[in-house]
Formats: sequence, structure tokens, C-alpha cells
Amino acid sequence: MGKAWVYLVTALGSALSATFWRRWFRRPPRTLGPPHNPPRGERSDPRRIEVGDIVEIGDVAYPVRGSVRLVEGEWTWAEHLLDDPDGRRRLSVAENPEFELVLWRPEAGGAGTAGAPVVEFAGRRYGWRESGQARYTATGATGLAPSGVMRYHDYRAAGGARLTFEAYGEAGWHVARGERLDRADVIVHPQSR
Repeated sequence: MGKAWVYLVTALGSALSATFWRRWFRRPPRTLGPPHNPPRGERSDPRRIEVGDIVEIGDVAYPVRGSVRLVEGEWTWAEHLLDDPDGRRRLSVAENPEFELVLWRPEAGGAGTAGAPVVEFAGRRYGWRESGQARYTATGATGLAPSGVMRYHDYRAAGGARLTFEAYGEAGWHVARGERLDRADVIVHPQSR
């Protein structure tokens, strides 16, 4: 019994010693700080915008109230609805195949016929660029079903001005005018990462 007792005490002592040394020398547990809120001027990737982020365009900061992610074949893009006191603006982020940011403003009233080869609107002549249909998923306050189909007809005018007709689900056509932005024009302040 004497030898067994010595082995037991030795084994127990070794286990306690190993536990003590692991705790003493291990790194402190990693703690997560507050959500990342980059300082003004630090730009994060617009392709990673999420609902609740703040998007700064020029001197105006817009909270993102909802996002719509679209897929058409191999192409994907996003439309982010921005809280704007003057009306609902949205920022589209696409790579088709080049990276493109467009700030859209909804237009009330007749802007012509969706799908026409040329549309005259607000003193400009817009030529048809492309048409299609995409599957979408919506998050946040978009006013849309969580998923569905969106149809569109896109137009461009001289100087790169944009005009689009879009219809989500069974809704009628909505018209918006767009202005292409440079990457440097957009600062994203992530709120949840």
C-alpha cells in the first residue's frame, strides 16, 4: 500500500502542478470590444454594407434602413435604402464586371414607357442599356416581401446619367434617376462589425 500511495500522491501533485502552470502562463482570454466604428476618413468596403450602417456621401450621413441583394445569372448586386428626409434614396453597389456605385433618387410622374428604346425625361434623352429579371432577398425596412423577383429596364444619357424602371413582384414600375459616384465619395461607418 505504501508504493501505491506514493504513486497516487505523485500523480495528483503532477496534475495540480500542470494545471497551475497552464493557468499562470496562458494568455488572458480575448474579449471583444465595442462594435467597430471607424474614424471619419477610414473607408470600409461598400460591398459589405449592412442594415444599420451609416453611409456618408458628401456631407450627408444616411442610416441604411434596408438592403436588397439581387442575383441574375452570374451577376450579383445590392441596393441599400438610405434614410433621407427629402425622400427615399438608395445606393446600388455592383461589379458587372467593374465596381460601380450609383446614388438613386425616385422620380414621381411619367418618365416614359419601360422598355422603350429611348426615353425623354427632365430635359435629357436616355438610351436603352439593358433589361432583365433578378431574384432578390430583402432585409430591414424595405417594404418588400423577404424574397421574390425584380424586373428592370436601365437607360443612360450623355455624361453617364442613369434612369431605371424597376418592378418588384407584382407591383407596377417605379422610376429613379441615378448619379454614378467615385469610390472616394462614399464612406461607410459599420455599426455591427
